Amino acid sequence: MCAQIAACPACSVAPSAEELAKMNEVVEARIMLSLPTIHCAACITAVERELERANGVHSARVNLTLKRVSIEADPDVTADDMVDLLTGIGYEAHELDAGTLRATQTDKRGRELLMRLAVAGFAMMNVMLLSISVWAGAEAATRDLFHWISAIIALPAIAFSAQPFFRSAWSVLQVRRLNMDVPISLAILLASALSLYEITQHGENAYFDAALSLTFFLLAGHYLDHRTRAIARSAAEELAALEVPRAERIDGDELVAVPIAELVVGDLVRVKPGGRMPVDGVVTDGQSELDRSLLTGETVPVYAGPQSVVSAGEVNLTGPLTVRVTAAGEDTSLHRMADLVAMAESSKNRYTSLADKAAGIYAPGVHLLSFLAFVGWMVATGGDVRLSLNIAVAVLIITCPCALGLAVPAVTTAASGRLFRQGMLIKDATALERLAEVDTVVFDKTGTLTEGAPELINLDEFKSRDLHVALALAQASAHPLAVSLAAAVSGVGVEPAELTNLHEVPGYGVEATWNGKTVRLGRAAWVGATAGAQTATYLQIGTAEPLEFTFADHLREGAGKAVAALKEQGMKLLLISGDAPVAVEKLAERLGFDEWVAEALPEDKAKRINALSQDGARVLMVGDGLNDTAALAAAHVSISPASALDAARVASDIVLLGSDMSPLAEATVIARKATRRIKENFAIAAGYNAIAVPIALFGFATPLMAALAMSASSITVSLNALRLR
Repeated sequence: MCAQIAACPACSVAPSAEELAKMNEVVEARIMLSLPTIHCAACITAVERELERANGVHSARVNLTLKRVSIEADPDVTADDMVDLLTGIGYEAHELDAGTLRATQTDKRGRELLMRLAVAGFAMMNVMLLSISVWAGAEAATRDLFHWISAIIALPAIAFSAQPFFRSAWSVLQVRRLNMDVPISLAILLASALSLYEITQHGENAYFDAALSLTFFLLAGHYLDHRTRAIARSAAEELAALEVPRAERIDGDELVAVPIAELVVGDLVRVKPGGRMPVDGVVTDGQSELDRSLLTGETVPVYAGPQSVVSAGEVNLTGPLTVRVTAAGEDTSLHRMADLVAMAESSKNRYTSLADKAAGIYAPGVHLLSFLAFVGWMVATGGDVRLSLNIAVAVLIITCPCALGLAVPAVTTAASGRLFRQGMLIKDATALERLAEVDTVVFDKTGTLTEGAPELINLDEFKSRDLHVALALAQASAHPLAVSLAAAVSGVGVEPAELTNLHEVPGYGVEATWNGKTVRLGRAAWVGATAGAQTATYLQIGTAEPLEFTFADHLREGAGKAVAALKEQGMKLLLISGDAPVAVEKLAERLGFDEWVAEALPEDKAKRINALSQDGARVLMVGDGLNDTAALAAAHVSISPASALDAARVASDIVLLGSDMSPLAEATVIARKATRRIKENFAIAAGYNAIAVPIALFGFATPLMAALAMSASSITVSLNALRLR
């Protein structure tokens, strides 16, 4: 059978390429692993060689900069196989999912701006040097030569460096709108075109230095603005990255690792101790304790047994669990939380900054004024296009919003530097403006106002014998209370007792034999004790009365000072937490909060923030947990401590770098000062235009003089911003 050959070779090749691509998709799988411990070329060689020796692996390529490896392999090759292989040769490895890969894209915009700024600055300095001969009185052929050399340097530099302004202007003109980049682009293009016209007519003046100066100063403003931001991934993507990519489904008597997308309601999955819950579901078999701090903020693990309801994102601590799936993938509570955050981020991004508001009025006025100058001088001179165009360009440059463009980033950079020295990092360009408007502050409790780690508070109440036994039992468990107990007891020099038959009972505690007696450390009901109001674990030796080890969560450094200072500023304060009412009420009374809310779910926190906002409040949210992420994104402005989870830090606008909370109150004061400086800079720019525009309109300023005046206004704005330092 003969194959049909198309007249166009490309038409024949394209379908073949498509079929080949489909075949590759079927027979190959791509695995991405993070390699945090690689550091040199030898590591690259060792990893690639070991992986490529494995059966089913087609290729392996290591990226040392990103510290990851991309593996092309058969579909039956799993990430766990590759991780075990690399662990065997001494390299730590972790699987990367799609959310993490999207989240670690490198920041190209900053490097691009810096490169364009460097090119514009280099060209500007060289053209200014060439202009000296013209200013000194060079004439005829010599003057023309220097003008042409300037053109050869300036035009490629402008074409490269001014691209951000050209692209931005073109994008808004396509939808019949104006922004600040439209007059900027027009001024640069007209100055360049007018300069070319002048040198072709053997004119005395060229304005390439003006066009380059304008480009350089405006790029400097853009770069300052860029540096004030912490380029970070979306918090919604961070939450998505926490979702477990696959689970162990029970098929008959076997455990089969399957992607989450293949799970359906009713499937049974096995969750090992230490694993994160991959689905929402109900426990059908097994007993354990769950760490729900990510979702609720509650630091004390909770018991999970048959019929217990579990949610995606919770961590299984002590025993294996079999869970019947009730929701998987996009239907889980964790994914719904990501949706809440995405919606809140979208709402926050609609905030209009002072610079944007000013640009909406300024940009049309600049064009109108320049056009009127051109028409007016055309009428006055009887049609002298050359003079009219010179004056119109001078007006366009002298009114060009360079000072306006620097007004916000110069202040933001100065204020950000001051806050950074006090331990706060500004992530968003409009965060300071929004922080200055705040009148209500909402605090999370655990991990924000408190340290988020249980600390034993009644150690001196126990006999030496009891502490020996308690230490030996506590060292056998990874439960947070056991870990804290072991650290406190060993810290006073106590040695563990010698125990036999030591084992952990999932969901209850640790049991052993000591001197012929059964000893237990764990839940109150398990050892026959009555649970009190405080967080506690209980020790029972034989049939003796159980002993209670009580724990407290201490205030974070500076928390009381920050709350008091904010209250003095007239802020309304609210404490909202997922913890139990008793713990929340005690802290609220201690710090003097106006009101408090306990046992709040993530949705409850976000709803409360939205309700306050709808009532006209400008809310500052301070939180650190996954359960705070939606509320952080929904608030008018948000702050997280550096110890917060990645998702919370990303959702927030400001990060508190140290453990001290006291800079919080100072941040609101600095934000108000920064907003005043921004408004002062707008006033300076307006005053400059009120003086400079008439000079240009009456023909007393060339485009070069206009560029120098524009530069002077930019320097004045920057000096005013530095007063914040």
